[in-house]
Amino acid sequence: MRWNRGFPAQFFTVLIAVLAIAAALLFSAQADEKRLAVYSNLANYSLSVIRTNNLDYVALLELLEPLGSVTASTTGDHWKFRYNDVECVFIADNMRARVRGNDLSLPAPFLLANGRGLVSISSIAGLLSHLLGGPVAFNESARRLFIGNVAIHFTAQIVKTPSPKLVMNFTSPVNPMIATEPGKLQMIFTHDAVVAPGSPTLTFDSTVMPSAAFIENNGAAEIAVTSNGPVMASFSNDGRTITIAPPSTSSTQAQTLSPSANPVQAQSPHGPAPVLIASTNSPAPGNQHVFAIIDAAHGGDERGAALSDQLAEKDVTLALARILRSELIAQGVNTMLVRDGDLTLSLDQRAAIANASGAGIYICLHATTQGDRFGLFTALMPSVDRSHGLFLDWDSAQTRYEQSSQVAENGIANELRSRQLPVRTISAPLRPLKNVATSAVAIEINPLTGNVSQLTSPEFQRAIAGAIAKGVVEVRDKLQGVPK
Repeated sequence: MRWNRGFPAQFFTVLIAVLAIAAALLFSAQADEKRLAVYSNLANYSLSVIRTNNLDYVALLELLEPLGSVTASTTGDHWKFRYNDVECVFIADNMRARVRGNDLSLPAPFLLANGRGLVSISSIAGLLSHLLGGPVAFNESARRLFIGNVAIHFTAQIVKTPSPKLVMNFTSPVNPMIATEPGKLQMIFTHDAVVAPGSPTLTFDSTVMPSAAFIENNGAAEIAVTSNGPVMASFSNDGRTITIAPPSTSSTQAQTLSPSANPVQAQSPHGPAPVLIASTNSPAPGNQHVFAIIDAAHGGDERGAALSDQLAEKDVTLALARILRSELIAQGVNTMLVRDGDLTLSLDQRAAIANASGAGIYICLHATTQGDRFGLFTALMPSVDRSHGLFLDWDSAQTRYEQSSQVAENGIANELRSRQLPVRTISAPLRPLKNVATSAVAIEINPLTGNVSQLTSPEFQRAIAGAIAKGVVEVRDKLQGVPK
């Protein structure tokens, strides 16, 4: 990406100041709402915390829904909950539960609210260790829940030549939100399972950046770097390395980027982290008439689920995406694919491509060998819209399109069911759905016969694609954000 040489330097100074103010407003809004962050090998997401009876609670079904198959039913004051093959029974206003056939004491009463089962924050660690049967670590004061071996560790050291730089290496890619103020650079990790180093305060042999502090609070982690002058952050090593340095050093590093870089890679969040996106439905140049954009999940280095010894999820989703594109075009719907080859794309890149397309609907395709019906997902969004004016908050961009996404979900679900293709509809805090600023759904297919070879059957794929396409066409005029 190249800067427009027609803009004066003062313009960029003002732009940086405006974005810093917007980021500060975003962080302030996040602090007002209590959140619980969940990190696992299957998904990283966050939930709203419900304050009642002077205690903090979360909805158990919403807590576990992104991690497996969940069902719940209410009979009187008994709430029966099933997670995968584990059955639980809770009683309203009671401090005992039955999990895996054993009685379990809860530190606070279980609550029923309009059919939703609520458990106290203090119940989570003990309850989930019995439910999941694996390691669970919970930082209750910060409301950060780690399921399995997912922690991201980091090291930090000052490199003094050719000029002072703070180099931070992480054990996995990270994508923090970044804000600056005089004397401080803040990196806020809302989706990354970054954990504290040996000491929460790090000191460095540097007059430019003498120290950094690690802070956890409200479902997020923060690394705050103190500085005696302006500093900027740059990313490398596929998001595993963050280098913080004075602007002159960062500018030099930015100029070393290849001018012939793939334009898709240029949208990577491993530059300045995406915080706000423009609230516009204007299509990108060359895509003025795109109505649907299809995202074949996974790809490239990310194979997705191993459906068999030879079959990877990424191959099934791409084949289905191509057929769905043909079905939609046959119905008069101009359509594009996020990827039409074996490409590696991050979740943020996928959302950025979808948002830039100006499409009226985003459809993400997944595949699994589990279950007896398809899963049709929409994003479960927080009740508070953190967007500001003409800009949408990256992590809640979908909020303004929830109703439209429900319309799309209903249209597709009705058509699948009419063709005897069973489906269940689910709302879950999933990415990249919640980063997409248009109607957005995700579909997970599985072999209804139990034979994985059905997933590669052209007849089966055409039946699915035909139903999805017809469902989209049936509700096309009702979708929000339709490009004109």
